[in-house]
Amino acid sequence: MKMIAALTGCAFIANDALCENDASWASAGDVDFLDDVAETILPRTDTPGAKDAALGQFIAKYSAACYPPEHIALLKKGITQIEARMQAEQGTGFRAASAEARKSLLVSIDRQAKEHTQRADTTQGGQPHYFTLMKQLTLYGFFTSEAGETRVAHYRPVPGKYKGCIPYIKGQTFWAW
Repeated sequence: MKMIAALTGCAFIANDALCENDASWASAGDVDFLDDVAETILPRTDTPGAKDAALGQFIAKYSAACYPPEHIALLKKGITQIEARMQAEQGTGFRAASAEARKSLLVSIDRQAKEHTQRADTTQGGQPHYFTLMKQLTLYGFFTSEAGETRVAHYRPVPGKYKGCIPYIKGQTFWAW
């Protein structure tokens, strides 16, 4: 298995096997916090949300397995900064705040992250913003999870025949193979 993983770049190994690394950088509270941030980005509606895909645990494990230490430090710093900013603006922690207050704060932070990205090449040494990392991991984790692929996307398990041209029906979600 190790030889196959090395030769294929883990293409045939499931996400859980890839992410067996120790995610000790994230406490249980951090995982719950990341779950709430992810759920604010992708809330449950008539489709599953981020908590249905256990994204807090995914973010902790995936980042431990695939991110350099400086990016993990950014994620940890982001947890602290989001919590402090919500405390300053609302007088309560992020997890205790209303859904609207959470959304408002994350929209504001997302704007800052986009501005940071635009100037990062010249002033920040190319380091990403902590919220960019959180948002990317949320989207990647959700749309590669069972909940995202089978209950949000139209899912067709592989193997199957190739269909190069599939008609699009207005309002239809994307396909996941």
